[in-house]
Amino acid sequence: MKIMRAIKSNTERMENNNKVLMLMVFCFFFCSMPNLSTQKTFTTIAPNQFMQFGDTLVSAAGMYEAGFFNFGDPQHQYFGIWYKNISPRTIVWVANRNTPTQNSTAMLKLNDQGSLDIVDGSKGIIWSSNISRIVVKSVVQLFDSGNLVLRDANNSQNFLWESFDYPGNTFLAGMKLKSNLVTGPYRYLTSWRNPQDPAEGEYSYRIDMDGFPQLVTVKGARILYRGGPWNGFLFSGSPWQSLSRVLNFSVVFSDKEVSYQYETLNSSINTRLVLDSNGISQRLQWSDRTQTWEAISSRPVDQCDPYDTCGINSNCNVDIFPICKCLEGFMPKFQPEWQLSNWASGCVRKTPLNCLDDGDGFLPYTNMKLPDTSTSWYDKSLSLEECKTMCLKNCSCTAYANSDVRDGGSGCLLWFNNIVDMRKHPDVGQDIYIRLASSELDHKKNKRNSKLAGTVAGIIGLIVLILVTSVYRKKLGYIKKLFHKKEDSDLSTIFDFSTITNATNHFSNRNKLGEGGFGPVYKGIMVDGQEIAVKRLAKTSIQGSEEFKNEVKMMATLQHRNLVKLLGCSIRQDEKLLIYEFMPNRSLDYFIFGLNFLTNQINFSKLSLVIM
Repeated sequence: MKIMRAIKSNTERMENNNKVLMLMVFCFFFCSMPNLSTQKTFTTIAPNQFMQFGDTLVSAAGMYEAGFFNFGDPQHQYFGIWYKNISPRTIVWVANRNTPTQNSTAMLKLNDQGSLDIVDGSKGIIWSSNISRIVVKSVVQLFDSGNLVLRDANNSQNFLWESFDYPGNTFLAGMKLKSNLVTGPYRYLTSWRNPQDPAEGEYSYRIDMDGFPQLVTVKGARILYRGGPWNGFLFSGSPWQSLSRVLNFSVVFSDKEVSYQYETLNSSINTRLVLDSNGISQRLQWSDRTQTWEAISSRPVDQCDPYDTCGINSNCNVDIFPICKCLEGFMPKFQPEWQLSNWASGCVRKTPLNCLDDGDGFLPYTNMKLPDTSTSWYDKSLSLEECKTMCLKNCSCTAYANSDVRDGGSGCLLWFNNIVDMRKHPDVGQDIYIRLASSELDHKKNKRNSKLAGTVAGIIGLIVLILVTSVYRKKLGYIKKLFHKKEDSDLSTIFDFSTITNATNHFSNRNKLGEGGFGPVYKGIMVDGQEIAVKRLAKTSIQGSEEFKNEVKMMATLQHRNLVKLLGCSIRQDEKLLIYEFMPNRSLDYFIFGLNFLTNQINFSKLSLVIM
C-alpha cells in the first residue's frame, strides 16, 4: 500500500513539473515572437512618441513612408524613406547611412531640445538632426514629396530641419542641390558604396560653381562626366528638349547662392534621378503599365561622354570615325599618337591668333554641347554681337556663345585659352563661335569654295549622266521597238556595245576570225569567260535595219544542233553587231569546201546526215 501511495505521489509531482515546464516554454515563445499588435503607423511624431523596427511614418496621401529597415542583418538597422506602394522597396533617403545601429532595439525619437535622434541601446545617440535652435515643442512629419521635416508644432511653416537639405544618392522633385556661398556648405548627391551599403561612396553629382554653373559627376576631385552649362531650360548636355516637356528645371545663381531643382509638370509622373555606386546617373520614371522603373536618360550616353575624351581644342562626334577630330585651324599636337587613337594630348593651333583689328575672326559650330565652363566668364545682359566684340578685345578669349537659348538667345558666355570637352550634341545643342586667325578663315573659305565648285561640278556631271542615260534608254527603246512584236517575243539579249568592245579587245585584228559580205567576224571573251563570235556589220554595208532585223529574227527562231546559235545583238548609232556562240573547230563550210575536202572525202550520205 505504501508503494502504491509513493508511485501516485511521484506521478502527481511529474505532472506538476510538466505543467510548469510547458508554461515556461509558452512564455518564452510568446515573449520572443514579434508583437505585431504593437507595430504602429504614424502621421506625425510628437515629443512623447518614438518609432522602432516595424513602425512606419506615412505621408498624408500615402506616397511615401519612413521607418527602420535592414539588408538582411537585423543587428544593423537603418532609418530611411521609401515609396509606400512600389515593390520592390525603393529607398530614396537614409538618415544614418554611415552609422548603422548595432542591435535591433534602435529607436527614433525627439529629445528634450527638440532635435530628432536615433538612439542605439548599446551606443547611445548614433545620429541626430542637430538643430541649432531650441523650440518649446516640435513634431516630425513626412510630406508627399518625400521630404522628412522637423517643424515647430505651433507653426507648420517653420521648418527646423528637413531631409531635402541632406541628399543621399537620389534627387527627387522639389529637392535642391544648392550651396550658400556665404555660409556653406554645399549639398549634392553622393553614391552608395554598393547596393547593400548606403554609406557615402566615391562618386558625387553636383553643380560646379567655378565660372558659369555646369553639372558634373566627379570621383574625388576628378571630373568624370559633364552635363554641360545651364542654358535656361536645363543643363545643356542632357536631352533638354524632351525632358522639358514633362519636367520644369530651374537654377538660381547669384553672389550668395547657387541652387538647382526640378518639378513635375504632371502630378501623376513619378520620377527620380539616381547616382549609382559605379558613378552612373540615371533619370528613372515609374511605369504603371510595366510596374518597373524605366530609364528616360542616362550618363554616360556614349563614347563622347567621358570628360575630355578627345583632348583640348577638339570635337567629339560619335557619328564619324574616328570620333575625335581637331577643330578647324588646329592640328594634332602629336600626330603619331593621334593616328593610334590616343587623343589625350589634344590639338594645337596651326596659326597663332593675331589680336589686332580685323586680325581674327570666328568660325561657327552648330548643335554642340558647349565646352567646359570652369574658366569661363559670363554676363547675362549682353547680346551675341556685344559678346563677340567683348571677345575680340581680349587676346586670351578663344570662343563665345549665348548663355541662354530662350527666346532666340541672350546673354554672353566667353571661353579663354583652350577649348575642353566639346562634342556634337546627341539631341539639340547650341551654337558656339571659335576664334581663328584671319588666314585660317581665308583658307577655310577657299576650301569651302573648292568644295562648292566640286559640288557644282558634281551636279553638272550628274545632269550629263542623266542626259546620257536618257539617250541610251531611248536607243534601247528604239532597239526593243525594232524587235519587240508579238511574234518576236523569243528574240535574244541586247548587249551593251562597250561590253562587246571590251570582249573583242576593241575589235583587234588578232581577234579577227574572218570577213563576209556584210563585215568582219571577231572572237571575243566575256567577263564570265564565255567565248563569243561577233559579226560587225560594215558601216558601208547595204544591209539596213530591215535586213538586220530579219537576220536576227530568223536566227533567233531557227534552232538546230548544226546551226550556230545567236546569243544577241547590239546597236550604237550606225553600228550593228550580231553576237553568236563561238565554234572552236571553225565553221562547217571549212570542212566542206576547205582544204580538208579532198582528204576527208565527205560523201553525199554524210552531207545528208549533216543536213538532218
